[in-house]
Parts: sequence; structure tokens; C-alpha cells
Amino acid sequence: MSYRQASRDFDAFLIDARDIAMLQTTNQAYTMVEAVLTVFRRRLHIAEALAFADLLPPVLRAIFVSNWDAGAPVQPFADRAALTREVLAFRGDHNVSPASSIADVAAALRRHVDPDAFERGLARLPPEARAYWQ
Repeated sequence: MSYRQASRDFDAFLIDARDIAMLQTTNQAYTMVEAVLTVFRRRLHIAEALAFADLLPPVLRAIFVSNWDAGAPVQPFADRAALTREVLAFRGDHNVSPASSIADVAAALRRHVDPDAFERGLARLPPEARAYWQ
């Protein structure tokens, strides 16, 4: 039952992300979400990334850690414009995410996590990581 509920919860999250970003499909929303999570993960050390993953619902947690090259060097956080360009470049022509993608995913995510637990978890991350989700 918990697996079915996780799937339903993820579907609801994708619909929220799609609607907030004003995308046409949940497939487009999925690519946007994957890009936003991947760009964020590239900037975390393994312990930080795993701590953040623990804050996510099960399917988002799986997306966050999928295709992870844990041996890749950690990239520094950049300004929001540079991070947004990286999100928009994810999967090239298959990505129709808006420039507001990071904020849109953050807004959808906050609707689907325990807000107090999420804030406590973010408080343990570097300031730049916290700012990413504002």
C-alpha cells in the first residue's frame, strides 16, 4: 500500500509542479523537476545530499539520487541566473522548463513535504543550498 500511495503522491506533486510552472504536460514537469534536483545535487557533498534526500518523499528521493556520479567533483553554487541556465540546458531540446523552474519546483515541493522538518533539514545545509529552495 505504501508504494501505491507514494505513486499517487508523486503524481499529485507532478501536477502541482506542472501547474505552477504553467507547463502543458507532466512529462515536461518531470524533466523540469529532474533538472532542478540534479543541478542542486551537483553542489552538495555526499553527506549533504543524503541528508537532503531524507527530506524528500520516496519517488522524489529516488529521482534525486538516480544517475548520480558520486565521484564527480562538487560544483560551487553560482548566482540564480547561472543555476537557471544550467537547469534549462538539462536534456537540451527536450527541456521546455521556464526561467522560474527552480522557484516553481521549490513551491511544489513545499506543498508535499512536512514544512517544519524540511526547514530543519535545510538549516543543516550551507546557506547557498538553503537559498536554492527559497
